[in-house]
Amino acid sequence: MPTFFATCPRGLEALLADELTQSGAIRVDTVAGGAGFEGSWETCYRANLESRIATRILWRVGHAPYKREEDIYKLAYGLPWQQWFAVRRTLRVYMTAIRCPLKSLDFITLRIKDAVCDRFRAEVDARPSVDTAEPDVRIHAFLTDREATLYLDTSGDALYMRGYKYASVGAPLKENLAAGILRLSGWQPGTPLLDPMCGSGTFLIEAAQMAHDIAPGLGRPFGFARLENFDEPLWHRLRAAAEARRKPIAPQAIHGSDIDVDMVERARQNLAAARLDEAVRLQRADLLELAPPAPEGVLVANPPYGVRLGEEERLAAFYPKLGDALKQRFAGWRCYLFSGDPQLPRLIGLKASRRTPLYNGALECRLLEYKVVSGQMRGRR
Repeated sequence: MPTFFATCPRGLEALLADELTQSGAIRVDTVAGGAGFEGSWETCYRANLESRIATRILWRVGHAPYKREEDIYKLAYGLPWQQWFAVRRTLRVYMTAIRCPLKSLDFITLRIKDAVCDRFRAEVDARPSVDTAEPDVRIHAFLTDREATLYLDTSGDALYMRGYKYASVGAPLKENLAAGILRLSGWQPGTPLLDPMCGSGTFLIEAAQMAHDIAPGLGRPFGFARLENFDEPLWHRLRAAAEARRKPIAPQAIHGSDIDVDMVERARQNLAAARLDEAVRLQRADLLELAPPAPEGVLVANPPYGVRLGEEERLAAFYPKLGDALKQRFAGWRCYLFSGDPQLPRLIGLKASRRTPLYNGALECRLLEYKVVSGQMRGRR
């Protein structure tokens, strides 16, 4: 039975493991940043199609201890690449390492590429081309201080690239991280949801897809379709089943707003691209003046945090006002603020009932939960 590894944003490993198990994975073992598992190719296809949390699904094809660069070359050369993808396919090698004692990871990456091409030349008297921009096949190498593991990427583009994001914004929240935050909030379709700082609409679109039971991978291709063992009839059955269960688009209790009219327009364009514009209610509004759309519900937001000179002073004035707005207007709501700014929980003036560590790429962040009750006491420093 094939062995796989699914990557995900750090902090969401338990949610990923649940999804993989639902897709049919067995012997799921979580580590920081992902989970290893065993499963059939049906499990692999389904995980790519259905997972809202995974970043990639990697097929493990080789593993061995090493001491020198040549050991890694021999590991790669000894694998039957020509059985897994055709020589006409372009490739790229990606490298990740932890405590690797060798001098140059770039050189090791080059040696793995050489080994793959040398094996092709030995077997079929031709070699595949390299494409660093849009390769047909992605080979991932992971090195520890003693062992090397090689994977073939079954996803292609990262799984958070759902295929609907046309109007982007600076430093957007990845779709799988947004989906994980929604899951951690406990939000369920039918419960009022508000993102008052919606940006390009990532939270809104992920929630609308959940509400209509739309598999996140329905609108995009996958890397496994370029492998020689691709089971096209099986894939068509899985995709047809996912299409058949999606619900007709209808208005939902999902609300989005932003103080910037351009952000609202970008969110509207992305919702339209995802064919979910009828499901979400959008408006231009200032969070500090916004009235809640229901007596109770779930608020999620990714508020700004200072990275440039001068922003810290502005945010130091904004965060207490944000706390005031939540206290005065959102009694009965569960509010979730995702931030990489350590000043926010100190300045907002509300006591967080839960703080969940999450990573936005390499940046350590917190998902702060505030259960706002009427007349909540505030301890401003």
